[in-house]
Amino acid sequence: MNGRLTRWAVGVTAVVALLGVPVAGQGAGGQAVPRGKDGHPDFSGIWQVMNGAAWNLQDQNAEPGPHSAPWLGIPASRGVVEGNEIPYQPWARKQKEENYKNRRTLDPEVNCYLPGVPRITYMPFPFQVVQTPNYIAILYEYVHTVRHIFVDGSGHPEGPIDWWMGDSRGRWDGDTLVVSVRHFNDSTWFDRAGNFHSEQMQLTERYTFADEDTIRYEVTVEDPKVFTRPWKMSMLLYRHKEPNFQLLEHECYAFDGVAVGTRPGDRIAPR
Repeated sequence: MNGRLTRWAVGVTAVVALLGVPVAGQGAGGQAVPRGKDGHPDFSGIWQVMNGAAWNLQDQNAEPGPHSAPWLGIPASRGVVEGNEIPYQPWARKQKEENYKNRRTLDPEVNCYLPGVPRITYMPFPFQVVQTPNYIAILYEYVHTVRHIFVDGSGHPEGPIDWWMGDSRGRWDGDTLVVSVRHFNDSTWFDRAGNFHSEQMQLTERYTFADEDTIRYEVTVEDPKVFTRPWKMSMLLYRHKEPNFQLLEHECYAFDGVAVGTRPGDRIAPR
């Protein structure tokens, strides 16, 4: 089931092992964190969030699933947005409300599209980081998505460029990996609650070890077409340490034709 993705991950990991074996070092607060031979923190490993941001970036009450299906219920969760406020322009707030009303058909996730950044980080699936001094690959369990982060001093290509996952360029600020992400399309959402952006969105991500098994992840969102000011979300990423844990496959397209709200095994005609 997971052969292709696992073989790819093993191959990339082997290359990284040849380029630099991680060594221990002190991180923020005196905590020991893994480091590469270049001295920078090494985020290699399999990580996953433990929050409800995939459903809603803001505070979320528990709700029944489609057609009141209890096995598809929405869990209650605390928001990850600073101040629990997303500063929409008036027209954009109305659009967000329309998105929410029609989320079961309008959400790009319904059509198995790439989730975009930052959404793919906090979807309920693990992802693997493979790191070299000048390049970081992030392999996601969801639909075989691969993200490339270049940490080689290069800048973004000239745009505009219409990309689902944007273009990622990293740099080090002490022990924090700072990633600038540009060149998006306007076809992805932030969550299942209808929060959205335009093609003008720009992100600044910050990855910092809290300890060797926990990463503080922060992302600042700027989009003058949709929001009145920049805003920030933050959360923790947790390392998987289960024996033999590995990425499997979530091939969303294989489920095409399964009706939202039906019982498992029930099918409808494909779209």
